[in-house]
Amino acid sequence: MPGPLVYHRTPPALMPLYAKAIWPKSGKAKGEIAIPDLSAKLIGTSTAGNKLARYQAVCGIARNTSVPLAWPHIMAFPLQLRLLTDSAFPLPLLGLVHLRNTITQHREIGIGEILDITVRFGKQESTRRGLEFDLITEAWAAGKLVWEESSITLFRQPKPVSTTSSNKREGKKQPPELVQYPDTLSIEAPESIGRQYAKVSGDSNPIHMHALSAKAFGFPRAIAHGMWSKARAIALMAQQDGWKPGPMKVTCQFKKPLLLPGQAQLNWQAGESGWEYQLLNAKGDAPHLSGYVEWL
Repeated sequence: MPGPLVYHRTPPALMPLYAKAIWPKSGKAKGEIAIPDLSAKLIGTSTAGNKLARYQAVCGIARNTSVPLAWPHIMAFPLQLRLLTDSAFPLPLLGLVHLRNTITQHREIGIGEILDITVRFGKQESTRRGLEFDLITEAWAAGKLVWEESSITLFRQPKPVSTTSSNKREGKKQPPELVQYPDTLSIEAPESIGRQYAKVSGDSNPIHMHALSAKAFGFPRAIAHGMWSKARAIALMAQQDGWKPGPMKVTCQFKKPLLLPGQAQLNWQAGESGWEYQLLNAKGDAPHLSGYVEWL
């Protein structure tokens, strides 16, 4: 098993990684696919990055003495991209779909705190939609795990045709009834938010950047980053009465894309042990994402 890729204080540069991302993989990913046991580590990096204030502004996060919930995700993005563009990773980066994201904050992380960040591939699973795999990120301070993230990503594969049911049409499953929560706020997503978020996150996927580049991947317009939508939702809920800073676990399932420019409705229900939330379309009849905030 190869050892981890190790970086001291400074993560890998993004431009060479994006150059690799657009270069076709040798051979097509098909049949049995094995995600390699790769990992990367960034040692001794400060949370007080020069993009922190801009990230807070783009996501509408109030200034604080601690970093935003998803800031370590931003810090770890170059490591994640390094693994996803590694020659041993068999899948093309463009076209991968972010399905689910779970962040566990074991304690608040101070601005200027020094962290060691690790990224590695986790379990993989073949599903009816294709291959799903986990990208696990951890942040350590003074040898203690203070933050961790699981990101489940999909590589679409055609569903094999069964010889016993090839002549039968499978009925489409009806989506579950949409539950409306009592609290709602509007969210504006301007046309430029994809480019703004890309500048602070490093995630310059063409589906987020401009309508023309998004159309090349089948979208009528550019779509908002899922992690921007999640960060914006958390930022708004954190301003409400009853929100508890500190240890928490925040899950998120990404559903229908938020087209830019666009408007959405943050809809939530506060409970004693946690909050249910969802980001709905402007009409309030379809979800862009849904999740749960659990106090630890």
